Amino acid sequence: MDEVRPTSGAQAHGLVPLFPPGLEAIYGECRRLYPEQANPLQVTAIVKYWLGGPDPLDYISMYRNTGCPAQDVQEHWHYVSFGLSDLYGDNRVHEFTGADGPSGFGFELTFRLKREVGETAPPTWPAELMQGLARYVFQSENTFCSGDHVSWHSPLDNSESRIQHMLLTEDPQMQPIQTPFGCVSFLQIVGVCTEELQAAQQWNGQGILELMRGIRVAGGPWLITDMRRGETIFDIDPHLQERVDQGIESEGSNLSGVSAKCVWDDLSRPPEDEEDSRSICIGSQPRRLSDKDTEQIRETLRKGLEFNSKAALPPISSQRQNHERPQSRKDSLESESSAAIVPHELVRTRQLESVHLKFNQESGTLLPLCLRGRLLHGRHFTYKSINGDTAITFVSTGVEGAFATEEHPYAAHGPWLQILLTEEFVEQMLGDLQELNTREETKLPKEYSWPEKKLKISVLPDSVFDNPLQ
Repeated sequence: MDEVRPTSGAQAHGLVPLFPPGLEAIYGECRRLYPEQANPLQVTAIVKYWLGGPDPLDYISMYRNTGCPAQDVQEHWHYVSFGLSDLYGDNRVHEFTGADGPSGFGFELTFRLKREVGETAPPTWPAELMQGLARYVFQSENTFCSGDHVSWHSPLDNSESRIQHMLLTEDPQMQPIQTPFGCVSFLQIVGVCTEELQAAQQWNGQGILELMRGIRVAGGPWLITDMRRGETIFDIDPHLQERVDQGIESEGSNLSGVSAKCVWDDLSRPPEDEEDSRSICIGSQPRRLSDKDTEQIRETLRKGLEFNSKAALPPISSQRQNHERPQSRKDSLESESSAAIVPHELVRTRQLESVHLKFNQESGTLLPLCLRGRLLHGRHFTYKSINGDTAITFVSTGVEGAFATEEHPYAAHGPWLQILLTEEFVEQMLGDLQELNTREETKLPKEYSWPEKKLKISVLPDSVFDNPLQ
């Protein structure tokens, strides 16, 4: 439970002798921006996290920001968190690892909310939103990076608003600081509509944030969230969809996988063969993915939102390692903790001669994105079935660690199928699958076949996947 109170003058000015140095360092950066607001309203966790309370953030300060008329930045409320970084340096919350690395998780959250006419005090709901994100970080030990997205699936203020998800970016005013316990940067939460979230997933978060900076009502240069915004950036400027499509074409997509309705059949052997590892086995249980395959697919999906093979929300340890080594230009199917895939003793890799892939409409419409935004950029894309252990991973010739090869482009580990596609074949498929690019409903079923490659793809109604035995 939280309470709202003003900070005391002595506390805000750091005059208390035993004032925690991490806290004082953040206050110092706030005072630099708001010298006239020494005693901001503050939401305080009544029972601190380190005393068993539920809220990881000890404090959230709320400032009134007058904006910047010269940049057409409107007046707004500015929220700053205290607690994701190490405030105390005595191991009560974060392990103290020295001043050279990140302090705690290495960042604090900020949020900018448009000030409504006549509003004299800041709404407090953003504090609970920030506590929710902080709880996720503490429980999962996953950190946030600029450009990440958060699928919230609910209006951020529990109203009827279309602003139901978040992107994260560097705060435009608050500078990274050095504290006695390490460095701290400030990541700003930006509220977005579902359509903007989807565009960020399919292209990348930084690209969408840049588009939003150019539209005042969508945030403007400082990315101020307006919970009353009723139009997406694509409603406001329909040409922006072309910018997204061009971005995917030139830079590729950061989406490396989706949960989907999909199945695959091995056409190179008769269906009655009891050794068949098809995804749907009538009268018997489908084979289960091994723990290692499951971990690799989970890792592949988790890596979907950051460029190349860097995890979107990486474990703290691996993020620190990532800062120390240059990013490989080659994509990889390796998990963070494992070496390249080695054939399992119990689950042998099977080479298949001919395969039939089946997708529902939603999954099928992502095929052009998979091919153009991922494979043509040397990356991979995974469909993981929501109806069991089935998985289909498309890989390009540049992906390391794949068990599909140019000599044997269709290969399976139990119910996990990998399909290796050459650039030439990808271009051919894009031409043949062009109608899937349209955003209108297409008549189902749709059949696509490449006999010389022994590959068949069907796009089928949802009912086929919901009732597989009918």
